[in-house]
Amino acid sequence: MLQIEIDQPRCNGCGACADFCPVSVFEMQGLNGKRRPVPLRVEDCWGCDTCVGQCPTGALRIVQPPSESASIESTPQAKLDPQQQWQCYEWSSMLERVLRLRWKPVAISLIPQGAALPDVPKPRTKLRYCQSLMAARRGKSLLMTADCHACPDGTSILGLTEIPPKLASGELYIRFGKLATIEAAKQMVAERPQLPERSVQATLVTPLDKAVMPPDVIAIIAQPEQMMWLCMAAAYFTGKKFDFKVSGYNAQCVETTLLPYTSGKINISLGCYGCRASSDVGDDLMFMGVPLAQMPLLIEGLAELAKKAIPDSRAKIYLPPQV
Repeated sequence: MLQIEIDQPRCNGCGACADFCPVSVFEMQGLNGKRRPVPLRVEDCWGCDTCVGQCPTGALRIVQPPSESASIESTPQAKLDPQQQWQCYEWSSMLERVLRLRWKPVAISLIPQGAALPDVPKPRTKLRYCQSLMAARRGKSLLMTADCHACPDGTSILGLTEIPPKLASGELYIRFGKLATIEAAKQMVAERPQLPERSVQATLVTPLDKAVMPPDVIAIIAQPEQMMWLCMAAAYFTGKKFDFKVSGYNAQCVETTLLPYTSGKINISLGCYGCRASSDVGDDLMFMGVPLAQMPLLIEGLAELAKKAIPDSRAKIYLPPQV
């Protein structure tokens, strides 16, 4: 079980931890004549560190034992056949080479309840879904059942758990100062997609060139110029413009993953408060989620752009010579 440590001399009794905890772990009580938070429901703690981040005096610490997550009893999922493995490798190589990506494209799979789980390591401590994506872009492969996830918002959106009341009501978004009114918060929650509760058993993220099962979505983390070429590649054979759904809320779980997964369409994301506050994603990066079915046409379009349009543009052929 997670452990919650409170430095009582440092705690000023402001109650921010109780206000911001999405699952109401804390209650404010009188101790020695002072108002203090008491973690009465430690078993409900997600380890999301929201209380830690909001504590103005740094009095809180969430301790995650390395053995927190139970081991998985699973039958290994059927591996990709050699042709699929080679295709994923080739897609990754093309994206990295032509776009000059710094980070690996990421293969994402949402594994439904009852399906066999692949032989991929679980993280040693709880992670947010967005943190797992950032780890995968650096070459890590991670399988995360619900007990591995640290963000109750993203985890419920992706169908691994039910949504906590403070998040379902929109209350927590008001406390964070993310929206002006409770009505606006309720509208945002109602408008975003969400998979049925506990319909998903685990999330799997791997570098695309090391995919172990067919991905549902491929996430690309890149700079705006690189995203421009991806959009042009996806439209190369049709010339059609895109109607992306972007809000700044629930970026990786909704905009990069769930919208492409449910709609079958490419979507982009600018990131969100949570992923930018809790991961090492750079300020110059944005995200694209590509459904598996859209990848062949995107890669074909990118290959065509690589012949002339991309090198010409990067060579600044219209820039007057400096004299």
